[in-house]
Amino acid sequence: MNNIAQFLNRLGLPRVAAMATVAVLMLGFFAFLVMRASTPTLSPLYTGLSLEDSNAIVTELQSQNVPFELRGEGDTILVPRDQITTLRMNLAGSGLPTRGQVGYEIFDQQNTLGATSFVQNINNVRALEGELARTITSLARIKSARVHLVLPERKLFSRQTQSPSASIVVGVQGEMSAGEIRAVQHLVASAIEGLTPANISIVDDKGTLLASGGDEGAGGAIAGEAAERTRGYENQMRSRVEEMLTNVVGPGRARVEVSAELDYNRSTTTSEKFDPDGQVVRSTQVSESNNLSGGADGQVTVANELPGASQNNGTGGATEQGSSSQEVTNYEISKVTQTAVTEAGSIKRLSVAVVVDGVYSDDGQGNQVYSPRSPDEIAQLTTLVRSAVGFSEARGDSVDVVNLQFASRPDLSLPGDSSSGLFDFTRDDIMNGAEMAVTLLIALALVFFVMRPLLKRVLVPETEALSLPSGATVGNHSVMNADGELVPDQPSAPNDPAQSWVSNAKSAGESQLQTLKTVGTLVEENPKQAALIVRDWIGNAA
Repeated sequence: MNNIAQFLNRLGLPRVAAMATVAVLMLGFFAFLVMRASTPTLSPLYTGLSLEDSNAIVTELQSQNVPFELRGEGDTILVPRDQITTLRMNLAGSGLPTRGQVGYEIFDQQNTLGATSFVQNINNVRALEGELARTITSLARIKSARVHLVLPERKLFSRQTQSPSASIVVGVQGEMSAGEIRAVQHLVASAIEGLTPANISIVDDKGTLLASGGDEGAGGAIAGEAAERTRGYENQMRSRVEEMLTNVVGPGRARVEVSAELDYNRSTTTSEKFDPDGQVVRSTQVSESNNLSGGADGQVTVANELPGASQNNGTGGATEQGSSSQEVTNYEISKVTQTAVTEAGSIKRLSVAVVVDGVYSDDGQGNQVYSPRSPDEIAQLTTLVRSAVGFSEARGDSVDVVNLQFASRPDLSLPGDSSSGLFDFTRDDIMNGAEMAVTLLIALALVFFVMRPLLKRVLVPETEALSLPSGATVGNHSVMNADGELVPDQPSAPNDPAQSWVSNAKSAGESQLQTLKTVGTLVEENPKQAALIVRDWIGNAA
């Protein structure tokens, strides 16, 4: 302990304080790095939660001892990134998040033994609305949904029945197409008995009417379906032509627009044709008859009428005998009956417009020079486009391929040719890199501006700022002798060299102080001129 005390006394209090400060800062910095490295990276588990769902999820996370963090107003929960999938599966098994909607689990949470029929009906409607809202929310473009059902009860002794109806409010990311709107309508209509898509109205979160529920919506639905089919056919043809041209002229160097006119009239045609030359025997009928007659001068006797009686009995008379035949043939004439049904959606007319960029070549100085394509090449591209779209001159189709220079030069690199993977960073990688850079800057600032001066003060030995001669006066009550010890002050002789040295040093210090004050006053009064003078000094020194 004595050695330690002597060592500390030899170092001095300033050095000990500096060493302690450096040690504390170093320990704190390394503790921060260790804590930051051991802290898991948090990512959003769920966003846009209601307060009820947030409370239930936080309670479940606390029961599982999972670290979490709340952001925003409690609608966002962050958990360790490597546990997101497992936690979502566990929470889904517990029915979380419910997103403020109640499904069929409402019947599991209460005793239905004493419930009235009114309560059961209300719970049934709530369960249907919640399940439909969950199903609609599972669609990719829809982020939230709320369903309201009107299920009228049939009144006693009434023959008239009212049809059910539904209204849906959806939160949409982007814009829903007509096909997606009809899909939601049919989805809800198929889940409710007696509900038709025409009785379902859909409104988005901005108040825009997407589908009106009523009888007048049938015509609009048909028109919307026709427009959707037309747009789908045009997109299909455009994608087909652009894909073909991409392989020929390069990616992004051709623009295609297709305008199709479709016939949505459905017609049925029935025709009959008879072929007189195509005769076929259907039936033939042949009949033959023989006649035999004899006379006895017109006398009728018993002998003539008896069986086996000879015709010569009685008196002789004349005998007549004859035969006849008849044939009837029936013919069937060939007949052809045709029934042609023309379904809706046939193409009435097709127009295709294609704009192709020219060719870029190097002029030898590193500049890309534009040159148009040759007429033969444009003719070949026109032939390819006509074959791709099924060009028909009888319908009046038109295909135009024009070579024009694009306003901005497209990327000439083919898909997949770029060196991907080396500098492709995700948002999380960028945030982690920025955090590491900030930490590094703080560490460098701490080392150069705090630790380095402290270490320099600790390591560099203290030197006397002013070498006092032997016997110099220190203060007003003591002096330093030749051995460096302080002795009580004694009156000195008038010609004492120490006293004169102190007086000279004091006067020099006062003059320097007065000079500094004067310079400071001049700088404060004329800052611009002072800045120019300092700038000239720096320039001359350089």
